[in-house]
Amino acid sequence: MKLGALIRSFLGAIAFYTAIPLPPTCPLDFGRVARWAPLVGLLLGGCLAVVDTVLQGLAMPLLTRSTVAIALWVMLTGGLHLDGVADAADGLAVTEPQRRLSVMQDSLTGAFGVMAVALVLLLKVAALSDLPGDRWLVLMAAAGWGRWGQVAAIAFYPYLKPTGKGAFHKQVMRLPLDLLWSLPLLLVFPLLFAGSWQVAIALALNGICIALLVGFWFYRRFGGQTGDTYGAIVEWTEVLFLVSCTLWLRAIVQSN
Repeated sequence: MKLGALIRSFLGAIAFYTAIPLPPTCPLDFGRVARWAPLVGLLLGGCLAVVDTVLQGLAMPLLTRSTVAIALWVMLTGGLHLDGVADAADGLAVTEPQRRLSVMQDSLTGAFGVMAVALVLLLKVAALSDLPGDRWLVLMAAAGWGRWGQVAAIAFYPYLKPTGKGAFHKQVMRLPLDLLWSLPLLLVFPLLFAGSWQVAIALALNGICIALLVGFWFYRRFGGQTGDTYGAIVEWTEVLFLVSCTLWLRAIVQSN
């Protein structure tokens, strides 16, 4: 593929996955944007890390700084994946599996959806506040692996509706390239920047295991995937990644 086509595709991914404004004349190609999702995640995490570092330099308290980082996270994505969290939670609340898709298509958010979004945001703030170190690295890794988990779900599992906001991802994906090209990036960048090899390896194993398991869990619950579960996979992978990091990262720091 020519460089110009790659740039148009990447810019299309920025427009699709984030709320970052692009010039109206910017050429966009939305075909196969899912392949760029992990890289977009790393860039989003990098933006959060820069802001977090600046606020740390201004002596902002840790809990407030973590809350600002999560609020910015939501703003940069336009709440795209949180919408999937809410709809998937409302669908899972239905005891009759055959009614779940119709409930998820309802534009009104139910009580379970609201609770799920609140829980995601609360856990992110708490986990980010409890990280003992390497916050910038964990932020980037969480956002990157969350979106790689989405790509894996697109690749591995059937799409449940003939049409829908996520159907085209499945239709245009080219395997194994679209799934695998970003994997070395996610695995290698912690080795270059982590404070220790133990942290780098733990980040990689943590990310790939959680990303795959979350996608598999949603598949088992729904029998396939939808655009809403794609979004929920991103958010829950990020949450579980951050929460698990509070356990093993602290253990590594104490052992050293």
